[in-house]
This record gives sequence, structure tokens and C-alpha cells, in this order.
Amino acid sequence: MTADTASDLLDAARALQPDTVELRRDLHRHPEIGNDLPRTQGAVLDAIADLGLDVRKGSSVSSVVATLDTGRPGGTMLLRGDMDALPMPEDTGLDYASTVDGAMHACGHDAHTAMLASAARVLVDRAESLTGKLVFMFQPGEEGHHGAKHMLDEGLLDGLDVTRAFAIHQSPSFPSGMVATKAGPLLASADEFVVEVVGRGGHAAMPHHANDPVPVACAMVGAFQTLVTRRVDVFDPAVVTVGSVRAGSTNNVIPESARLIGTIRAVSERTRTLVHTELERIATNIAAAHDMTVRFDIIDGFPVTVNDADAAAWVRDVARRIVGDDLVVEMPNPVMGAEDWSYVLQRVPGAMAFLGTCPPGESFHNVAPNHSNRMVIDEDAMAIGVALHAATALDELAPA
Repeated sequence: MTADTASDLLDAARALQPDTVELRRDLHRHPEIGNDLPRTQGAVLDAIADLGLDVRKGSSVSSVVATLDTGRPGGTMLLRGDMDALPMPEDTGLDYASTVDGAMHACGHDAHTAMLASAARVLVDRAESLTGKLVFMFQPGEEGHHGAKHMLDEGLLDGLDVTRAFAIHQSPSFPSGMVATKAGPLLASADEFVVEVVGRGGHAAMPHHANDPVPVACAMVGAFQTLVTRRVDVFDPAVVTVGSVRAGSTNNVIPESARLIGTIRAVSERTRTLVHTELERIATNIAAAHDMTVRFDIIDGFPVTVNDADAAAWVRDVARRIVGDDLVVEMPNPVMGAEDWSYVLQRVPGAMAFLGTCPPGESFHNVAPNHSNRMVIDEDAMAIGVALHAATALDELAPA
């Protein structure tokens, strides 16, 4: 891809910026959660209706798969944008803030969707410069609902020999317009654990007649952190967070049980498996030491998001032609958040990159991050996202 092509793509993306912003703000006002996103799906279908793409809607989830088949032999490029919001309030004060109580686009999926829709328009206009097939994947259920896995189970990749796959995740925690990625693990796995410690209830004045599960549960919380610092390789890290401790109903009653709920993050399957095994062992044996029983359960979440090394290097190279060397960064470490783009990258070679969206006048060190009730973005950076989507497709599917 030449410098003239990169400049052309940026010009095209900026010309579409009013449409990109309009779609993003419409989705932001009307967030939907999970895998059932009928309004969001409808907005996407309206946005790409005139592009002549082969469009399929999901049967079990509100997905959209739109394909551009050039009719010329070549590879297959997959581009993805996720569409769902988070179950949380919004306190940004924006004039296009969420109108849905308890729902907010606090992770930027509204921007991801809008950027991909505009990129589709840019690429359809340049279809004569493409070979093979180009697949636009509009995905629900990224926020813990395994939307990508549902789409794969429905046949997203059936009959497609995908040569490259690419996704963008915006982040206000990077300077606006910066593109950052790395080879190998980019984001962590994310699993949930539930520990139910069962003792014997009784009167708070006579604990010796009961068997109090509360201090035993507290001992487990401390032991879990010792596991992380003493059994897990610091260069292959894990994060164990106990997010909920629940026990009892009043001040003078020793409860029969105590419940811990938390998350496990890891950046390799080896450490992920180790922590799963060790948490159960620790919980079981601490309970046994106090003559109690324990019920332990792990709910598997997203696997580690692993960028193909060649694809990550290629994305950085393409991005340099769009934004210049100074705004392209090779990340030294993974991020401990999680992504169900991981399911796609388990099946096909590809990568994800972060796009910086720190608002003007804000420090990216202190800005409200993704998943904050006050998260806002620099919408101008979306034009770079549109151009980067288009540039990767044009580079991958260029005629030989």
C-alpha cells in the first residue's frame, strides 16, 4: 500500500466522519446488552443496506455477517466490530448519553460498530482494487456473553479459508490516534470462580458451639493472593480477584455458610490451568483444616487472546502508513482484560490492535478508562480506525 493510498483512505474516512459519528451516537443513546440486540442489529443493517453486500443475520444471536465477494481469486479477510453495551449507569453528562437505565456503551463498542460500517463503505467503493472475499463481522455479546463463539458455532467461518482477521479495540488510555499491539498474548483469559464454605451456624455469643465459616473464607482470600505471588511465575502472570464476599444476615448470628466470588486472569493456558487447580486445592484444604466442607466451581470464560506474530507485525506496518511511525507502538506486555475475539484467533491467523481515543485536553494516564461510568472518547480518532480497517483489507486482498 502506497503513501498515496493511505492518504486517500484517511481522506475517505474523514469525509464519512459525520456518518460515523451519527451512527456511533445513535448506538450510544440506545445501548443493548448481551446477545439479543435487535435495535443495534437494525441500525447496522440500515447503515450497510445500500452497499450490495451478501448479508446474513444470526439465528441464535443478533449478529450480522456481510460479505463482499469480488469474484476474483484471492484470500479472505475478516474484519470485526462488536456491538453490545455494559450493564451499568452512565454519568458522562453527554447530550447523547444513554437513555436506557442501567446500560452504557462504556467500552466503545458503539465506536467499533460505527467504524466497521464506514470501513465497509470505503471498501465497497474500492472493490475493484480487491481480490477474494471480505467479511464484515458485526458481533453481539462480547461483554462476557461469548457472542463470537455463538457466531462460530453458527458457521461464521464455514466455507471460508480466512487468510487474515483483524479487529480494533478503542481505548481512552492511549493517546488519541495511537495504534498499539503486540505479538503473542495481547489480552488475558477470564474465568469466574465460586467458593461456598459450609460450616455450622449458631449464636454469635457462643462461637464454640458453632463452626464459623467467615474467618475461614477470609483465610482463603489471603491464601489465594499468596498463591499468585508464590506459585505463579512472575513472567507468566495471573491475577486473582475476590470481588464478592457474602455471609450472614445480622450482627448476632454466626451463619452456616460464606460465599466468595471472583475472577481469574492469565496470559497462558499453562498458568490458567495451574491457578484453576491450585485455587480448588487451597479452598478444599483450608476448609478441611477447620472441619468444614467447600463447594468449588469454575465457570470458564474467554480464553487468552493471542495475536499471530506475523499478523501483529503486519498490522503495525500497515498502521505506520496510516498514522506515521511515532503513533505506532509495540506493546511490551499484555493487558489483563479479556476479549472473545480470542475464539476467532484460535481458528484463524489474525490480530487485534488498540486505537487510542484519549479526549482532547485529558491525560491518558488519568482519563476515565474503559468500563468507567464517565468514559468518553475522542470521536476524531474514529476516522483513523475506519482507515486502518480499510487499509488492512486493501493490503491483504491486493492483486498479486
